[in-house]
Amino acid sequence: MSRRPSPIAGVDLFCGVGGLSAGLQQAGITINAGIDIDETCSYPFEANIGASFLARDVREISAEHLNSIWAGNKVRLLAGCAPCQPFSSYRRGVDTSHESGWPLLAEFGRLIASTLPELVTMENVPRIAKSEVFIEFLRKLRTNGYWVDWKSCYGPRYGLPQHRRRLVLVASKLGPIKVPEGSLEPEDFATVRTAIGDLPSVASGERHELDPLHASRRLSDINMKRIAMSKPGGTWEDWPEELRAECHRRSSGSTFKNVYARMSWDDPSPTITTLATNFGAGRFGHPEQDRPITMREAALLQGFPRDYLFSKPGRMPQFAPVTRLIGNAVPPPLAKSIGSSLLNHVHECSSRNQGK
Repeated sequence: MSRRPSPIAGVDLFCGVGGLSAGLQQAGITINAGIDIDETCSYPFEANIGASFLARDVREISAEHLNSIWAGNKVRLLAGCAPCQPFSSYRRGVDTSHESGWPLLAEFGRLIASTLPELVTMENVPRIAKSEVFIEFLRKLRTNGYWVDWKSCYGPRYGLPQHRRRLVLVASKLGPIKVPEGSLEPEDFATVRTAIGDLPSVASGERHELDPLHASRRLSDINMKRIAMSKPGGTWEDWPEELRAECHRRSSGSTFKNVYARMSWDDPSPTITTLATNFGAGRFGHPEQDRPITMREAALLQGFPRDYLFSKPGRMPQFAPVTRLIGNAVPPPLAKSIGSSLLNHVHECSSRNQGK
């Protein structure tokens, strides 16, 4: 049976490797193109999404560019996740007002105002809600006639096996709209075990012969001793004194408990960051094996399908660039929930208009 054509055609700004597009596609939305300045995202986006990738700075994109991509589609969606590093809680009070990421949400707003797509969705870190640039973004949406809703969404409630909160915004010219509510309760949350528990074992520094992405960084001798003494869900306080890092022995470092630590099998993972394959950068130790999680495990915990491609066939995936792409991605399960909500919204608005 053929699938009914989607009434929504999307363009994904700041698309990265396609996490947002993948989830929207899974929900049934057509993706016409992705736009990102990072050319390393070109192959993953096109190979997995099957849509064109434009290696362009969003500041150089015009209304004419976007309208040519939509090319007459009736319900246009402009989606995106502007780089969130200036707003990240990991920055711990650092003054980021000089950084280039700040104006990019304003560029998103510029393109909305110049094309007036029927639908808009944006995903970012929750702390952006307190920024002047976000408040101005909301004001421009409402000035341009959009119904708007936004909220902080907790990943496990949407099927993501990861303790991750993201701000989600939806806006529509068709009628009042709401961010979808995550429906899962704690007893139904996806966990580390459900996401990666059936993957084959690999040792520290080893790469699985059938999946080059299932590769673990090699631990130093002292970190091998540390992870061997680490308990799932525990901290470096479980180690004997001689294994503790010098910084953790000082009072200034004693509160940093979620580093050099193992995940727990039966809980969602911690937030998957761009350093998620580094044992010392967070709670990124495998729950059972004496090693950090692999690139494939990081991708699965971020909600990507198991067969998602991150590098060209025949090219060996490298830890730093691939983990950066995974950590910066929008989790597909959250994007799928957003996409389903947008499709329901369009159908409801269409039915309401036909009934008039």
